[in-house]
Amino acid sequence: MMVEDARRAQRELEQRLRPFIARRVPPSDLDDVMQEVFLRIQRSLPSLRDEDRFVPWLYAVARSAIVESHRERGRQPRLDPSGDPGAEAEREGTEPSALEQELAGYLLSYVAALPAPYREALTLTELDGLTQKAAADALGITLSGMKSRVQRGRERLRELFEACCRIGVDARGRVIECEPRETSGCRCKSS
Repeated sequence: MMVEDARRAQRELEQRLRPFIARRVPPSDLDDVMQEVFLRIQRSLPSLRDEDRFVPWLYAVARSAIVESHRERGRQPRLDPSGDPGAEAEREGTEPSALEQELAGYLLSYVAALPAPYREALTLTELDGLTQKAAADALGITLSGMKSRVQRGRERLRELFEACCRIGVDARGRVIECEPRETSGCRCKSS
């Protein structure tokens, strides 16, 4: 009888979570994310302190698995449909300069230094390549909330870079010079 109760409870959870997750991940990832959610539930259930908070906790576990799924997807290289990896840069007409590439190498450490809401927003949209709408869905916030987080995160990221270095840009916004300031916390000691 206990086994049947457990199966019934799992089916009820799946009926509740599947539509929520399906709206936030590609169909090809749905079953994998569902499985990850159930694994996390099984591992973390003993640490749940307040049983009245089970449903919000359940959705928090699901959101976390969704975000991790998007991160994993973002780590996989994206190919240009034409098959030429340099085609996108050529279409834009701008190859990143050596200085821009070097500064981009420090980007992760600066993003990691941001407060959590901005770090998550920039990681999902700028690093993982999600649209702001998809990122908002993944985090369970409104699109306008995500847009605000991305904008503020970009501002804070810029402040971090400018506190570390004097950065010169040309009329098109391309970095043409970078001189470290006399600060001990500078993450990029290049010029």
